[in-house]
Amino acid sequence: MNRTNRALNRLLLALAGILLAAVGILTAGAALNPLVRDGWTRFTGAAVDRWQAIQASAPLQDPLGSWWTVALVAALVLLAVLCIVWMTRQGGGRSRTGAEDSDAELGNTAVDISYLEAALDAALAGSNSIVGSSVTAWRGSGRGPSGLRLILQARRGASPRDVADTAEALVRSIDGLLGHRTTVLVRIATGTRTKLAGALRTD
Repeated sequence: MNRTNRALNRLLLALAGILLAAVGILTAGAALNPLVRDGWTRFTGAAVDRWQAIQASAPLQDPLGSWWTVALVAALVLLAVLCIVWMTRQGGGRSRTGAEDSDAELGNTAVDISYLEAALDAALAGSNSIVGSSVTAWRGSGRGPSGLRLILQARRGASPRDVADTAEALVRSIDGLLGHRTTVLVRIATGTRTKLAGALRTD
């Protein structure tokens, strides 16, 4: 439903989780086991000595002291910029336009998503099985809206068959309003309105 690269996100989350778990285990081990603590102290001391030797290989005037320090700062800044760009590219794909049509004589026509929202509210005004709904438009990789996402909140005790029939009728109504068939992802869920609304009475 959006442009998020889920495979890459899962990989990055897995790597971050492994790294954080390793740091946590190492910290706990250093606090509980003297051998781990001594080994960590030797490792960090050797790492500091190695870094100082690397800095000495490319000296620079104070306050930086070394070209390697400049390179490290530049790498950290670049990493921060890449992280910001990556975060801004997450999600996306949503649109306020439910449908678009182009005509050589009439020009371009766009249906705002609020029109579909109002139509759905009117259609569900007397429904006993649905207590709430929402609709959003999303775009694919190409131009123009790729489809709609319809969320229906079912009333407690409502028949799944009735809810499915209502969803199917709503999809047909949307196609009629837009004048063409469109991809509609229907999700039947529960939420706060479902919990607060009374159960469906059949007697």
